[in-house]
Amino acid sequence: MPDPEARVLAALARFGVEYERLECDPEAADTAVFCARYGIPPDRSANTILVASKKEPKVHAACVVLATTSLDVNHAVRGLLGVSRLSFASAEETIAVTGMAVGGVTPFGLPEGIPIYVDEAVMAPEWIILGGGGRSSKIKLAPSALTRVPAVKVVPGLARPKS
Repeated sequence: MPDPEARVLAALARFGVEYERLECDPEAADTAVFCARYGIPPDRSANTILVASKKEPKVHAACVVLATTSLDVNHAVRGLLGVSRLSFASAEETIAVTGMAVGGVTPFGLPEGIPIYVDEAVMAPEWIILGGGGRSSKIKLAPSALTRVPAVKVVPGLARPKS
């Protein structure tokens, strides 16, 4: 599998997306640390989370939610995938399925066949920050760019505000 950051940049170019690439200390790639270190408001930071069915054959989906929200795995995502049990994919499974490390996963450059569900709240800000494919970069773009990815479906209520 080619370098994940190169795959992401190629996908952004293929979809004609305007973006800004931000360098990131790999040790600061996790959302809370990234936002604190680089002064990014958490409501502008979007996490791409891989989920997996518990039963074989495994079914996966990538879900994009704002850092200020929690993914509703047990109801919203389970219903979208039509599986009985679902969980967050482990870091190892995330790398195996997406080719991207946690902290760098993004909807751009994912393998074909993985549905991508985007919480409706992600579409509201003027710009958002997403993973850049690896832990050493992030991408800043308008949320509307997500809809250029054919596998993306915007879903109301995919996430809930964190309490």
